[in-house]
Amino acid sequence: MEKKKRFAVLLCAEDSEYVKNKYGGYFEVFVGLLGEEGEVWDMYRVARGEFPSEEDAASYDGFVVTGSCNDAHGDDLWIRDLVGLLRSLDSMKKKVLGVCFGHQILCRALGGKTGRASKGWDIGVTCIHPSDSNNLLSSLCVPSHLPIIECHRDEVYEPPPHAEVIARSDKTGVEMFRHGEHIMGIQGHPEYTKDILVHLIDRLLQRKLIQSCHAEAAKASLNGREPDREVWKRLCRSFLKGK
Repeated sequence: MEKKKRFAVLLCAEDSEYVKNKYGGYFEVFVGLLGEEGEVWDMYRVARGEFPSEEDAASYDGFVVTGSCNDAHGDDLWIRDLVGLLRSLDSMKKKVLGVCFGHQILCRALGGKTGRASKGWDIGVTCIHPSDSNNLLSSLCVPSHLPIIECHRDEVYEPPPHAEVIARSDKTGVEMFRHGEHIMGIQGHPEYTKDILVHLIDRLLQRKLIQSCHAEAAKASLNGREPDREVWKRLCRSFLKGK
């Protein structure tokens, strides 16, 4: 009997009431994008200090590091512990996919630099430009202009040593990077749906983290371009599972 593949989501944010009620939480959103029949998916709420033991970590085929309201350059205990875990996963050559905050914290763990984005918030649908020289992207025929939902005010300043930048956008220099064959970071949110972003924009506006003009522009971008969810699903699954 073939052994089931095992994956873990390292959840770096608390679930919003909207996502909890409609989707069952961010864990279910990620499993909806990446999971397939016959796999085992577990969750560790790392922002609450829940981490896999070294033995447990060794038993997984791959990991997903989610977005967060926290800064990847922050000094919270759980963030420092996450950096340590990611370094261990790198040494084990485990597949790790980082999304938004996950992309940035992977960069930090591997020796790169992150911080506040020089051009401010990027919220809405952004068109990124994947590299045609990367083997994974070229083998999947990923288009040279690829829309994705973004919601971030931090960015990768410098990718880790020996990492390959595999996508850029007009606003962000490092939209995606690869480190070896086992680590990939994505600044955008392949898992987001438009309605999740609309509710997040409203929450940011209520908390006065963005201005109403930013909120209106972000919502307008959702009408103009459609994120290609199928391409992102194929890309993320191919990376994690070596398809």
